[in-house]
Amino acid sequence: MLPIERQQRIKTMIQSKQHMKIAELSERLGVSEMTIHRDLKPLIEEGLIIKTFGGITLLPNPGEKKEQHEVCVLCRRPYNERSSYRLILPNHAIEVACCPHCGLLRHYQLGDKVIQAICYDFLRHTTISAPLAFFVMETSLDTGCCNPQVLPFEYQDHAEKFIKGFGGQVYRFDEVGEALQRKMQAQEQHHCHE
Repeated sequence: MLPIERQQRIKTMIQSKQHMKIAELSERLGVSEMTIHRDLKPLIEEGLIIKTFGGITLLPNPGEKKEQHEVCVLCRRPYNERSSYRLILPNHAIEVACCPHCGLLRHYQLGDKVIQAICYDFLRHTTISAPLAFFVMETSLDTGCCNPQVLPFEYQDHAEKFIKGFGGQVYRFDEVGEALQRKMQAQEQHHCHE
């Protein structure tokens, strides 16, 4: 089967199912997962789907280009794909934050309405599930985005090695929200006393 034929079959399947795992596509089409990843690239560029942790999701309005989602849902800054944080909500709605700082704040605002949250590993630039990630705060490295900055890592040992060089503190998903709120309150109080 030619790549264009596989892409057409992927389009049909995703429009029917809305969410699919890469492994499932690989099995159904009888090709490797690497081949599936290559086949997905044009569909992502077309604005039909987005990659999620381990799979793909149909965009709410297929064909709608990402330019319409170019600003952060929280701070309204333009975002860079490599630092974005995606929130997948019911009815296939997707919110994009410019960075884990804004993404985590929005995640905690939405609470149980979030079906899935994904971000990019800071070192490896691979998609990871935010609730399974380890987050570094208070590092000396400035990425130029929102403060206090939050850097996600898939593996705890990567986060711990990172802070040996750049300082900071490692938090699990269930701890980082409270730490982020405390840090923001401390910054606010500091600015009020200036």
